[in-house]
Amino acid sequence: MSQAAPFDRVAESLLAFWAEAGVDAMLHDTPIDRIEAGKFVPPKPPEKKPLAAAPAPSRAGGGPDVAGAVAQARQLAAGAQNLEALKAAIAGFDGCSLKFEGARQAVFARGAADAPLLVIGEGPGAEEDARGEPFVGRAGQLLDKMLAAAGLDGRVFITNTVFWRPPGNRTPSALEQAVCQPFLERAIELVSPKMLLLVGAPSAKSMLKRDEGILSLRGRWFEWRSEAGNLELPAMPTLHPAFLLRQPGAKKKAWSDLLTLTERLDRPDRGA
Repeated sequence: MSQAAPFDRVAESLLAFWAEAGVDAMLHDTPIDRIEAGKFVPPKPPEKKPLAAAPAPSRAGGGPDVAGAVAQARQLAAGAQNLEALKAAIAGFDGCSLKFEGARQAVFARGAADAPLLVIGEGPGAEEDARGEPFVGRAGQLLDKMLAAAGLDGRVFITNTVFWRPPGNRTPSALEQAVCQPFLERAIELVSPKMLLLVGAPSAKSMLKRDEGILSLRGRWFEWRSEAGNLELPAMPTLHPAFLLRQPGAKKKAWSDLLTLTERLDRPDRGA
Protein backbone atom coordinates (compact mmCIF):
# COMPACT_ATOMS: atom_id res chain seq x y z
CA MET A 1 0.00 0.00 0.00
CA SER A 2 1.47 3.29 -1.07
CA GLN A 3 2.32 5.97 1.40
CA ALA A 4 -0.14 8.96 1.62
CA ALA A 5 0.95 12.10 -0.19
CA PRO A 6 2.29 14.94 1.97
CA PHE A 7 -0.24 17.63 3.01
CA ASP A 8 1.35 20.35 0.90
CA ARG A 9 1.04 18.25 -2.25
CA VAL A 10 -2.63 17.59 -1.46
CA ALA A 11 -3.26 21.29 -0.90
CA GLU A 12 -1.46 22.17 -4.10
CA SER A 13 -3.54 19.67 -6.04
CA LEU A 14 -6.74 21.01 -4.49
CA LEU A 15 -5.81 24.60 -5.29
CA ALA A 16 -5.10 23.63 -8.86
CA PHE A 17 -8.51 22.00 -9.08
CA TRP A 18 -10.22 25.14 -7.76
CA ALA A 19 -8.27 27.36 -10.15
CA GLU A 20 -9.24 25.19 -13.10
CA ALA A 21 -12.86 25.40 -11.96
CA GLY A 22 -12.67 29.21 -12.02
CA VAL A 23 -12.35 29.92 -8.29
CA ASP A 24 -9.88 32.76 -7.78
CA ALA A 25 -10.73 34.17 -4.32
CA MET A 26 -11.96 33.15 -0.89
CA LEU A 27 -14.85 35.35 0.17
CA HIS A 28 -15.73 33.72 3.52
CA ASP A 29 -13.74 32.55 6.53
CA THR A 30 -16.03 29.56 7.13
CA PRO A 31 -17.25 26.99 4.57
CA ILE A 32 -20.82 27.16 3.25
CA ASP A 33 -22.87 24.15 2.16
CA ARG A 34 -23.93 25.44 -1.25
CA ILE A 35 -26.16 22.41 -1.94
CA GLU A 36 -28.13 22.99 1.24
CA ALA A 37 -28.20 26.73 0.66
CA GLY A 38 -29.57 26.16 -2.81
CA LYS A 39 -32.70 24.59 -1.38
CA PHE A 40 -33.74 27.94 0.04
CA VAL A 41 -35.64 30.22 -2.36
CA PRO A 42 -35.30 33.86 -1.32
CA PRO A 43 -38.44 36.01 -1.48
CA LYS A 44 -38.85 38.29 -4.50
CA PRO A 45 -37.90 41.90 -3.83
CA PRO A 46 -40.76 44.39 -3.87
CA GLU A 47 -41.52 45.66 -7.36
CA LYS A 48 -40.17 49.13 -7.94
CA LYS A 49 -42.37 51.66 -9.63
CA PRO A 50 -40.68 53.56 -12.45
CA LEU A 51 -39.77 57.12 -11.59
CA ALA A 52 -41.78 59.73 -13.39
CA ALA A 53 -39.68 61.86 -15.70
CA ALA A 54 -39.54 65.55 -14.98
CA PRO A 55 -41.73 67.48 -17.39
CA ALA A 56 -39.81 69.44 -20.04
CA PRO A 57 -40.92 72.82 -21.35
CA SER A 58 -43.39 72.07 -24.09
CA ARG A 59 -46.01 73.53 -26.35
CA ALA A 60 -49.63 72.47 -26.46
CA GLY A 61 -48.97 69.64 -28.94
CA GLY A 62 -46.07 68.23 -26.92
CA GLY A 63 -42.31 68.60 -27.34
CA PRO A 64 -40.09 71.63 -26.76
CA ASP A 65 -41.49 74.93 -27.97
CA VAL A 66 -38.68 75.71 -30.38
CA ALA A 67 -40.82 78.05 -32.47
CA GLY A 68 -41.72 80.03 -29.36
CA ALA A 69 -38.08 80.25 -28.28
CA VAL A 70 -37.01 81.37 -31.76
CA ALA A 71 -39.75 84.01 -31.80
CA GLN A 72 -38.63 85.30 -28.41
CA ALA A 73 -35.00 85.36 -29.51
CA ARG A 74 -35.95 87.23 -32.67
CA GLN A 75 -37.84 89.84 -30.64
CA LEU A 76 -34.99 90.34 -28.18
CA ALA A 77 -32.40 90.50 -30.96
CA ALA A 78 -34.39 93.07 -32.93
CA GLY A 79 -34.59 95.29 -29.85
CA ALA A 80 -30.79 95.36 -29.41
CA GLN A 81 -29.51 98.58 -30.98
CA ASN A 82 -25.82 97.82 -30.44
CA LEU A 83 -23.53 94.91 -29.63
CA GLU A 84 -23.50 95.58 -25.89
CA ALA A 85 -27.29 95.49 -25.81
CA LEU A 86 -27.23 92.29 -27.87
CA LYS A 87 -24.78 90.71 -25.43
CA ALA A 88 -27.09 91.59 -22.53
CA ALA A 89 -30.11 90.21 -24.40
CA ILE A 90 -28.33 86.90 -24.97
CA ALA A 91 -27.29 86.66 -21.32
CA GLY A 92 -30.88 87.18 -20.20
CA PHE A 93 -32.40 84.75 -22.71
CA ASP A 94 -33.73 81.49 -21.23
CA GLY A 95 -34.96 79.83 -24.41
CA CYS A 96 -31.83 77.77 -25.15
CA SER A 97 -31.58 74.59 -23.08
CA LEU A 98 -27.76 74.76 -23.11
CA LYS A 99 -27.98 77.59 -20.59
CA PHE A 100 -29.26 75.12 -17.99
CA GLU A 101 -26.97 72.17 -18.79
CA GLY A 102 -23.88 73.21 -16.86
CA ALA A 103 -22.71 76.34 -18.66
CA ARG A 104 -21.26 79.02 -16.39
CA GLN A 105 -22.22 82.00 -18.52
CA ALA A 106 -23.16 83.18 -21.98
CA VAL A 107 -20.21 83.54 -24.35
CA PHE A 108 -21.00 86.09 -27.05
CA ALA A 109 -18.11 87.53 -29.05
CA ARG A 110 -14.81 89.34 -29.24
CA GLY A 111 -13.09 91.50 -31.83
CA ALA A 112 -13.62 94.71 -33.77
CA ALA A 113 -17.21 95.97 -33.84
CA ASP A 114 -16.76 97.23 -37.43
CA ALA A 115 -14.71 94.28 -38.70
CA PRO A 116 -14.82 93.49 -42.43
CA LEU A 117 -14.62 89.77 -41.62
CA LEU A 118 -16.93 87.94 -39.22
CA VAL A 119 -15.69 84.54 -38.00
CA ILE A 120 -18.29 82.02 -36.83
CA GLY A 121 -17.28 78.90 -34.91
CA GLU A 122 -19.24 76.06 -33.37
CA GLY A 123 -19.69 76.83 -29.67
CA PRO A 124 -17.79 77.67 -26.49
CA GLY A 125 -15.43 75.15 -24.88
CA ALA A 126 -14.25 74.90 -21.28
CA GLU A 127 -11.87 77.86 -21.34
CA GLU A 128 -14.35 80.00 -23.25
CA ASP A 129 -17.05 79.11 -20.73
CA ALA A 130 -14.75 80.15 -17.88
CA ARG A 131 -13.58 83.43 -19.44
CA GLY A 132 -16.73 84.50 -21.27
CA GLU A 133 -15.07 84.98 -24.68
CA PRO A 134 -14.99 82.72 -27.76
CA PHE A 135 -11.83 81.07 -29.11
CA VAL A 136 -9.48 81.76 -26.19
CA GLY A 137 -8.14 78.23 -25.65
CA ARG A 138 -5.44 76.44 -27.64
CA ALA A 139 -7.59 76.35 -30.75
CA GLY A 140 -8.34 80.05 -30.42
CA GLN A 141 -4.67 80.90 -30.00
CA LEU A 142 -3.89 79.03 -33.22
CA LEU A 143 -6.74 80.83 -34.98
CA ASP A 144 -5.39 84.21 -33.86
CA LYS A 145 -1.91 83.35 -35.16
CA MET A 146 -3.28 82.28 -38.52
CA LEU A 147 -5.45 85.38 -38.85
CA ALA A 148 -2.51 87.63 -37.96
CA ALA A 149 -0.23 85.87 -40.46
CA ALA A 150 -2.87 86.41 -43.16
CA GLY A 151 -2.99 90.15 -42.40
CA LEU A 152 -6.34 89.95 -40.63
CA ASP A 153 -5.26 90.91 -37.11
CA GLY A 154 -7.68 93.52 -35.72
CA ARG A 155 -10.00 93.07 -38.69
CA VAL A 156 -12.21 90.28 -37.40
CA PHE A 157 -15.24 89.82 -35.16
CA ILE A 158 -15.43 86.31 -33.68
CA THR A 159 -18.52 84.52 -32.39
CA ASN A 160 -20.24 81.08 -32.48
CA THR A 161 -23.46 79.41 -33.61
CA VAL A 162 -24.46 78.91 -29.94
CA PHE A 163 -23.60 81.02 -26.92
CA TRP A 164 -23.45 78.45 -24.12
CA ARG A 165 -21.05 75.56 -23.76
CA PRO A 166 -22.62 72.22 -24.76
CA PRO A 167 -22.08 69.62 -22.00
CA GLY A 168 -18.97 67.55 -22.60
CA ASN A 169 -18.06 69.86 -25.51
CA ARG A 170 -20.44 67.92 -27.73
CA THR A 171 -21.57 69.33 -31.06
CA PRO A 172 -24.56 71.66 -30.64
CA SER A 173 -27.78 70.31 -32.07
CA ALA A 174 -29.59 71.87 -35.01
CA LEU A 175 -32.39 72.96 -32.65
CA GLU A 176 -29.94 74.67 -30.30
CA GLN A 177 -28.37 76.47 -33.25
CA ALA A 178 -31.80 77.47 -34.57
CA VAL A 179 -32.77 79.03 -31.24
CA CYS A 180 -29.56 81.10 -31.18
CA GLN A 181 -29.71 82.04 -34.87
CA PRO A 182 -31.68 85.31 -34.46
CA PHE A 183 -28.98 86.64 -32.13
CA LEU A 184 -26.24 85.59 -34.53
CA GLU A 185 -27.99 87.23 -37.49
CA ARG A 186 -28.47 90.43 -35.49
CA ALA A 187 -24.74 90.42 -34.69
CA ILE A 188 -23.97 90.13 -38.39
CA GLU A 189 -26.36 93.00 -39.09
CA LEU A 190 -24.79 95.25 -36.43
CA VAL A 191 -21.18 94.53 -37.40
CA SER A 192 -22.00 94.71 -41.14
CA PRO A 193 -18.99 92.68 -42.34
CA LYS A 194 -18.03 92.12 -45.97
CA MET A 195 -17.57 88.35 -45.62
CA LEU A 196 -18.07 85.39 -43.31
CA LEU A 197 -15.49 82.76 -42.36
CA LEU A 198 -17.27 79.61 -41.17
CA VAL A 199 -14.94 77.62 -38.95
CA GLY A 200 -15.63 73.88 -38.75
CA ALA A 201 -18.38 71.60 -40.02
CA PRO A 202 -21.12 72.48 -37.46
CA SER A 203 -20.80 76.16 -38.30
CA ALA A 204 -20.70 75.65 -42.06
CA LYS A 205 -23.62 73.21 -42.12
CA SER A 206 -25.77 75.40 -39.89
CA MET A 207 -25.11 78.66 -41.70
CA LEU A 208 -25.27 77.29 -45.25
CA LYS A 209 -27.95 74.64 -44.68
CA ARG A 210 -25.80 71.99 -46.36
CA ASP A 211 -24.97 68.39 -45.45
CA GLU A 212 -21.52 67.92 -47.01
CA GLY A 213 -18.49 67.33 -44.80
CA ILE A 214 -16.08 70.15 -44.08
CA LEU A 215 -13.38 68.65 -46.32
CA SER A 216 -15.81 69.01 -49.20
CA LEU A 217 -17.04 72.48 -48.23
CA ARG A 218 -13.76 74.13 -47.26
CA GLY A 219 -12.08 76.59 -49.58
CA ARG A 220 -15.23 77.17 -51.63
CA TRP A 221 -17.32 80.32 -51.85
CA PHE A 222 -20.99 80.25 -50.92
CA GLU A 223 -23.66 82.91 -50.52
CA TRP A 224 -25.06 83.09 -47.02
CA ARG A 225 -28.57 84.50 -46.72
CA SER A 226 -30.35 85.45 -43.50
CA GLU A 227 -33.61 83.80 -42.53
CA ALA A 228 -35.58 86.92 -43.46
CA GLY A 229 -33.66 87.32 -46.70
CA ASN A 230 -32.56 90.89 -45.95
CA LEU A 231 -28.87 89.99 -45.49
CA GLU A 232 -26.63 88.25 -47.99
CA LEU A 233 -22.86 87.80 -47.77
CA PRO A 234 -20.11 85.69 -49.37
CA ALA A 235 -19.03 82.95 -46.97
CA MET A 236 -16.13 80.53 -46.95
CA PRO A 237 -15.97 77.39 -44.77
CA THR A 238 -12.61 76.27 -43.45
CA LEU A 239 -11.16 73.71 -41.06
CA HIS A 240 -11.51 74.23 -37.33
CA PRO A 241 -8.23 75.01 -35.53
CA ALA A 242 -8.98 72.22 -33.04
CA PHE A 243 -8.85 69.81 -35.99
CA LEU A 244 -5.57 71.38 -37.11
CA LEU A 245 -4.08 70.75 -33.67
CA ARG A 246 -4.90 67.05 -34.09
CA GLN A 247 -3.95 66.94 -37.77
CA PRO A 248 -1.08 69.42 -38.32
CA GLY A 249 -0.71 68.26 -41.91
CA ALA A 250 -4.05 69.91 -42.73
CA LYS A 251 -2.78 73.39 -41.81
CA LYS A 252 -1.74 73.92 -45.42
CA LYS A 253 -5.38 73.62 -46.54
CA ALA A 254 -6.63 76.09 -43.92
CA TRP A 255 -3.83 78.50 -44.81
CA SER A 256 -4.81 78.30 -48.48
CA ASP A 257 -8.41 79.11 -47.49
CA LEU A 258 -7.31 82.19 -45.55
CA LEU A 259 -5.14 83.47 -48.41
CA THR A 260 -8.02 83.06 -50.86
CA LEU A 261 -10.38 84.89 -48.53
CA THR A 262 -7.91 87.72 -47.81
CA GLU A 263 -7.23 88.23 -51.49
CA ARG A 264 -10.94 88.74 -52.16
CA LEU A 265 -11.42 90.88 -49.07
CA ASP A 266 -8.60 93.22 -50.09
CA ARG A 267 -9.64 93.74 -53.69
CA PRO A 268 -10.28 97.38 -54.59
CA ASP A 269 -13.97 96.53 -55.05
CA ARG A 270 -13.88 94.92 -51.54
CA GLY A 271 -15.22 91.52 -52.50
CA ALA A 272 -17.89 92.45 -55.03
